[in-house]
Amino acid sequence: MLLRKWEDLPEFMRIEEVRPYYESLNQKKLQLFIKRVFDVVLSLVLLIILLPVFLILAIWIKVDSDGPVFYRQERVTQYGKIFKIFKFRTMVVNADRIGSLVTTQNDVRVTKVGEKIRNYRLDEIPQLLNVLIGDMTFVGTRPEARKFVISYKPEMLATLLLPAGITSEASIRYKDEAKILDKADDIDTVYTELILPEKMKYNLDSLKHFNFFNDLLSMLKTFTSVVNI
Repeated sequence: MLLRKWEDLPEFMRIEEVRPYYESLNQKKLQLFIKRVFDVVLSLVLLIILLPVFLILAIWIKVDSDGPVFYRQERVTQYGKIFKIFKFRTMVVNADRIGSLVTTQNDVRVTKVGEKIRNYRLDEIPQLLNVLIGDMTFVGTRPEARKFVISYKPEMLATLLLPAGITSEASIRYKDEAKILDKADDIDTVYTELILPEKMKYNLDSLKHFNFFNDLLSMLKTFTSVVNI
């Protein structure tokens, strides 16, 4: 997870709004290295340990509804790179073509098994593969679809200095965002104009005060949050 030199960043990120965050991270190269080593080791260990869970969920999903086991959607990660995220499929096939890219609480596209899996965030287990590959990290800004990244204000682009994450302080605080969106007439507009800017406040603050031990604390808080559902 080495940080590129400023002159090697994509041109759209070499702006003054991003520079303070870059300078802060550039002074923490050792912690970023430790973060990457931690990601590789833990993701590999968890993939081995959770292999039986993978198999059980895969069979459960296939029995419940037609379609693939995994859902692969394009998301944006470090330096604006487009990648395909791994998630267990919790919705009907082609759900992104018949509705918003954001899921609401009572979304009719969610399958019966999918609803149970989503309640405990088990659909995100396959993202361990993304972490191992390097497209994601355990703690970082959640990966957004390209259509939402295009709407980022200049300062928000700083979140692309590091890989997208499985969890974050923003994810913990907005774990029930689907309930908010359920009441919206225009889901994408409400998400882009109301929810995303608020989540970004937490994301940018976490980036500015990045510390590997804060990452560990966020992971612990995520586990506690999921268990207490």
